[in-house]
Amino acid sequence: MKFQDIYEFVIKKGLQCDPRSKSDIKKALAEVKKEYNKLSPRRKKFFDKERLRHPYDDTRMLYGNPSREVKTIMIGIDMEGGELLLADRLSDKGRNVDLVMAHHPEGRALAGFYHVMDMQTDILKKLGISHEVSKALLKERKSEVARSISGVNHMRSVDIARLLDIPYMCVHTPTDNHVTGYLQKLLDKKRLKTLKNLIDVLDSMPEYSDAAKKNAGPFIMIGKEKDRAGKIAVDMTGGTEGSRRVFPRLSQAGVNTIVGMHFSEQHFKSAQKEHINIVIAGHISSDTLGLNLLLDGLCKKDVFEIIPCSGFVRVKRG
Repeated sequence: MKFQDIYEFVIKKGLQCDPRSKSDIKKALAEVKKEYNKLSPRRKKFFDKERLRHPYDDTRMLYGNPSREVKTIMIGIDMEGGELLLADRLSDKGRNVDLVMAHHPEGRALAGFYHVMDMQTDILKKLGISHEVSKALLKERKSEVARSISGVNHMRSVDIARLLDIPYMCVHTPTDNHVTGYLQKLLDKKRLKTLKNLIDVLDSMPEYSDAAKKNAGPFIMIGKEKDRAGKIAVDMTGGTEGSRRVFPRLSQAGVNTIVGMHFSEQHFKSAQKEHINIVIAGHISSDTLGLNLLLDGLCKKDVFEIIPCSGFVRVKRG
């Protein structure tokens, strides 16, 4: 399978698992096209035209010949300089690495990943919060995230890949879409009564069970085991954490429990005030689950050797 084909596959699968409706995705792409059309000819030269094709600004082919055949993929959560050097070292020792795949964005995908956060407005709309309110709440948070990454040296790892001539890509939101959809369907089907029931379900899954053995398993951040789970919302896609001011709205919309990868101290305090239960499934373990679900589909298309790295543990399903 060619590098380009792998990239197209993950985009396609990300769209299939996207929590938004097809019409909402079309509207999002139309807004980007409108943004592009307003640019001067000079500014259009700098525009990342991949944004016109799909809504995943945090997923890109970062370096490499799109036509290169890929048989061995080294994949992990954070694949940066050290991991790229490891891939080169493995190739020197006879275990050729054809592609390094990171989950967390790098390069231009990191510099512009905050654009993905716009999808949070449509996710909140499905939970019962108006588009206008969710958009207003997100605006401040999106600007905050954009400022936080503006000074990052985001091309470091891409430059290393280029110098070592190692094909390199990152897959963020398409992976997070997989874990969000998978867990939401599972938890809805289970009709769980208590937070203990919820933790038990997570602990039974191989990715979370493995994390628990490493002192990083699921836990209740807000609430007690005996507390009613009620309406559960899985919050694991949309770039990063949304506005901490959204919790009163979620409470009004009837959400009792949020299952997430991680929450900041400010988000914790805001949720606590609204008496919303929060269960932390785990960051790296949730990313691992999403990658495994994505890889299961990819490995049905071709035979690959997968080299797990950087927190990722390969688990096959189906």
